[in-house]
Amino acid sequence: MKKLISVLLTAALAFGIGACALAEEETVPAKLDMSKWQYEAADDVYWQVGLSYAATPADSGYETMGIFVPGAYFNAQDNGDGTYTCTLNETGSVGEYTATTAPAVIPVNTPGYSAMAAPTDYTSSMGYGSISDYTNAGIIVLFAGARGRDAGAPAGVTDFKAAIRYARYNADLLPGDLDSIFSLGMSGGGAQSALLGATGNSSLYNPYLEEIGAVMTESDAVKGSMCWCPITNLDIADEAYEWNMGNTRSNLSEEEQAYSDQMALAFAEYINQLGLTDEEGTPLTLTESETGIWQSGTYYDYIKGAIETSLEHFLSDTEFPYTAASSGGFGGRMGGRGGMGGNFGGGMPDGNFGGFGGPMNGEKPDFGNGEMPEGGFGGPDMEQSESPAYEEMDGIARAESAASALSLSGTYETKRDYIDALNANGEWVVWDEETNEVTITSIADFTKALKNASKGIAAFDQLDAGQGENILFGYGDGNGAHFDAILGELVVGGEYEEAFRTDLEKQDALGNTVDVRVNMYNPMYYLSPAYEGYQTSEPAVYWRIRTGIEQGDTALCTEIDLALAAAAYSEETQVDFETVWGQGHTEAERTGASTENFIAWVSECMK
Repeated sequence: MKKLISVLLTAALAFGIGACALAEEETVPAKLDMSKWQYEAADDVYWQVGLSYAATPADSGYETMGIFVPGAYFNAQDNGDGTYTCTLNETGSVGEYTATTAPAVIPVNTPGYSAMAAPTDYTSSMGYGSISDYTNAGIIVLFAGARGRDAGAPAGVTDFKAAIRYARYNADLLPGDLDSIFSLGMSGGGAQSALLGATGNSSLYNPYLEEIGAVMTESDAVKGSMCWCPITNLDIADEAYEWNMGNTRSNLSEEEQAYSDQMALAFAEYINQLGLTDEEGTPLTLTESETGIWQSGTYYDYIKGAIETSLEHFLSDTEFPYTAASSGGFGGRMGGRGGMGGNFGGGMPDGNFGGFGGPMNGEKPDFGNGEMPEGGFGGPDMEQSESPAYEEMDGIARAESAASALSLSGTYETKRDYIDALNANGEWVVWDEETNEVTITSIADFTKALKNASKGIAAFDQLDAGQGENILFGYGDGNGAHFDAILGELVVGGEYEEAFRTDLEKQDALGNTVDVRVNMYNPMYYLSPAYEGYQTSEPAVYWRIRTGIEQGDTALCTEIDLALAAAAYSEETQVDFETVWGQGHTEAERTGASTENFIAWVSECMK
């Protein structure tokens, strides 16, 4: 009897161990089946789609990916059914890369933090050019679908991280140097690309990765991050917006004007505690000006200098006669370089600022499910004049009356003609034709002329919680929630106090309040010593940041602060930054096409 019990117990234990092992296996996505590759002969690309990078996905409609490999990197055997069995061709090469040195890219095509549709075949659009643009250059493409803002932060970045981990999980099967992954994105995609660059292996993401069954034994850090017009630094974005563009607002009530002024002051207090320095180590701070709106100081001079440099670069880059598309709205054509550097120090503000938000600035566009249109946002890489109308597809509310004072269009025979056009409503630009040196009278005069606010007061955290970023910090039900802790302090005693307090105290399904999620979605939290998250991640070594200087979607401070913080992170960090004159919310480039320039930058980084 004892022997029988022992046998049964042994069997039960064996079954239990087997069941545990099976359970563990079920929490890890299946590895690549190397006999399932398809082949695009015209471009010499092997590819698979429908690869589940999460073992327990929250939304299997989005959480799959495709992998696209230059044909030279594989030896392939035709299976006779349209598929191929592939093995690594160690001698294969394309251009400057080999099967062991080729980098990989992961596109983040998520305007307004919307979802990104997973590829269904070789012709699926990834945005930022075609798949063959990259594979012809010898680059491997990791094309992942991802949940959008309707799922609530940090869903989108969590998914892209899981896809990166899955690719590395298969590094023994795939060609290329999978330690060299570069992300790229524009607008909300630029923001999430910046987050991939800043948050590598952040432990804050672990519970969210574990929840979807991501591979937890691999790294999700990227080597480089390409960010066009990133809508980011959302903890201070409302306040930066008013400091930079609040002077362009009109017809505000006395209460609304007070909100705008108070938010500008809040941004000044933030900057003065952030500890930014310029390339020479000069601390960048703001001081109170005669008008009381903190439009002076070394930080002010730095931003003003970036605007002047941008115009100088435009004048040196551009061949005249020059024909301008109409500017003053969302698009355009502009340039500027800023080899960003500096060291951060000091502590974060205590949150007790003075300032606040405003009314809803337009109806929230309806995408049905609150995410992106069916099929995802995509499209071919375009020259500057053909940039996609992100404003028509990102679901972000903008004011209909957002038109700048100047509308530059038509042909300008000489540079002097163009400068005269800039000064048509009064001189604010002084240009020395001999030295090409530009001086502007003030940031305020620049914004009045060319960079008007396109969003209402509380540009990102609307009082009615109806903006796209409110949905982003909601709780997966498509409804918006407040997230700006500064505004939360400012509305105390008013009609919105309860709404802000409730939202700021609410916990998500994993027990985190919104401040944790805002930190997870703030690259500055990881890059700046002013934040507690400094040095808790493995940031990218290489950064390429481009912004159209005329855009009204976010403050010029956003990209400049990000570039400064990234450059100061370590001696190894390299930041290539430009603010491009004459362009708005687009894949802004001083010259050339965005995809070609990105590929060339990756090549430089790999050297």
